[in-house]
Amino acid sequence: MNIEYLGLKEINGPLIVLDGVKNACYEELVKITVGDNDHRTGRIISLSGERAVVQVFEGTVGISLDNTRTRLTGKPMELEVSRDMLGRVFDGAGRVADGLGDIYAEARLDINGMSINPVSREYPRDYIATGISAIDGCATLIRGQKLPIFSGSGMSHNQLAVQIARQANVAGGNYGIIFAAMGVKNDVADYFRRSFEESGAIEHVAMFLNLASDPIIERIITPRCALTAAEYLAFECGMDILVIMTDMTSYAEALREVSSSKGEIPGRKGYPGYMSSDLASLYERAGRIKGRAGSVTQLPILTMPNDDITHPIPDLTGYITEGQIVLDRALEQKGVYPPISILMSLSRLMKDGIGAEYTRDDHSAVSNQLYASYAKVQDARALAGVIGESDLSETDKMYMKFGAEFEKHFIGQSKNDNRTIEETLDLGWRLLSLLPREELDRLDPKLIEEKLGKQSESVSNEP
Repeated sequence: MNIEYLGLKEINGPLIVLDGVKNACYEELVKITVGDNDHRTGRIISLSGERAVVQVFEGTVGISLDNTRTRLTGKPMELEVSRDMLGRVFDGAGRVADGLGDIYAEARLDINGMSINPVSREYPRDYIATGISAIDGCATLIRGQKLPIFSGSGMSHNQLAVQIARQANVAGGNYGIIFAAMGVKNDVADYFRRSFEESGAIEHVAMFLNLASDPIIERIITPRCALTAAEYLAFECGMDILVIMTDMTSYAEALREVSSSKGEIPGRKGYPGYMSSDLASLYERAGRIKGRAGSVTQLPILTMPNDDITHPIPDLTGYITEGQIVLDRALEQKGVYPPISILMSLSRLMKDGIGAEYTRDDHSAVSNQLYASYAKVQDARALAGVIGESDLSETDKMYMKFGAEFEKHFIGQSKNDNRTIEETLDLGWRLLSLLPREELDRLDPKLIEEKLGKQSESVSNEP
């Protein structure tokens, strides 16, 4: 029996409070009618006895204590899902936003998802090609992994997100991209949309766009809608889905605002104490399931406030996920794109998705040597800052040259440059040939002889 509750007990920001509520459930969907024709939706986020606190997705502007009728639906918020979602644009709440009409729903799924039994999880393997050397070569993305990108305000993470979405590919070809943008400005949303349409990548992409002008409550459900679509396409349709979510900092800020409205005791820097478990409820929806053909891989992007990697958002994200890709402001100021900090980036699952069976047999060795050599570049630069570059040893000067070429040609590439893993590894070998053989201590001598031969090839003219 449907019961309609007349009036409200309290209004606090985006929240309304109902008294005398019976048989309600946490996360239950609520239908709200303001006046005669203003229909809104919400969900229950807190229950205490017969008192229910409801998030109103469209905001509480125009709502008063006595002009509102509220009806509980008896079910959680659901998303209509279909294979036809690829190539379409939705708003942050999963409603069609491209003017092309509604999709034919094959199912309706709870946006909170279903927990994957750890016993049923299959270990992530097989690499995902992004066409970006710094990622494919040194911090390889693995199918079923969650690998965040840590950026800073004003850096080129939006361009990087678009390039990855445009170029990402999984062996086999049955793949798709779910792109979720939270709290973005209109011009940024138009950039995302236009980039995918002009490149033709939109056919493989389903976009969920939550604008900065949209209600902040909607920002909290945007990643959940995106991940629900990803889970359906992956585990019911057998597709390999890459989920790109930007910007998780906007999501965390929305979470903090709602927590403050509820009067909860704040944790670090005002964020709710449960932010770790809340982020985990999103990140842990990545993976592979035994007996299922598909996979969900996550690439969440977050901007670090004040470039502080110890800030609660990147800090908690790093604990939950399997590595990180860090963007370096110093490289960006040098004009290097993408400005990926090789030494601060890592993929903890990389070793299980590269090698002869997946990429190439020398991948691990080349990656290790590039890491080691670039670390020595930083030592040589620090020494040059003290004594001057002219007084460095010949070996240190070679490292200085290697570092400049490595940043220019390996890390740096154009926004339309889609490199294969073979091109990336061959470029790595040509860069390593700039160093003396005795410095290549992470490589087998037989492999050095096989790849470099008797003469070193310069990369000074490498495009």
